[in-house]
Amino acid sequence: MTYSSSSSPSSSNSCSWANQINNRNFLSGIGFKFNLGKYPKVDFYCNTARIPELTLATVTQPSYLKDIDVPGEKINYGDLTIQFLVDENMENYKTVYDWIVGLGFPETAQQFKDVTTDENGIRDMKEQFADGTLRILNSNFNCIAKVKFLDMFPVSLSSLDFDATSTDVNYFTAQATFKYTVYQLTSSV
Repeated sequence: MTYSSSSSPSSSNSCSWANQINNRNFLSGIGFKFNLGKYPKVDFYCNTARIPELTLATVTQPSYLKDIDVPGEKINYGDLTIQFLVDENMENYKTVYDWIVGLGFPETAQQFKDVTTDENGIRDMKEQFADGTLRILNSNFNCIAKVKFLDMFPVSLSSLDFDATSTDVNYFTAQATFKYTVYQLTSSV
């Protein structure tokens, strides 16, 4: 007895190869780059970065047997925290430092004015924000996805601990935490 593929009893239940994923390589945690659109010359040599958590709020629908959770309308985004190597001239560290100091203006209102003034000398409250992009790289270090963070601003910057008694050369890493309005995950493939 011979069977053709169309008359096979299991053909209607089997998976089609066209529905299978094409790339069976797994995503590596070491392939990523981060930059801020507002500061294109400042490199953030990130050691760690993570795509923040995303939580959809729920609404409880009352029922006489059991309350039922249904999808809500608000999405909560976690903070973006990056850890980066501090360059020798401290440009990346000072960029975040100046940004935080300008937003908090601890000494004079001029500090806030400097943060909210564009390169043409025009005051714009949007200048206190910047968009940032986390590029996700595949095993060949090609960009496969982008996570764009809109309207970012820093809320914390870690300390740098100098220690003259250290016998090894340890390069400084700093951690910065940012708030933002939303992030967009787009695929490049």
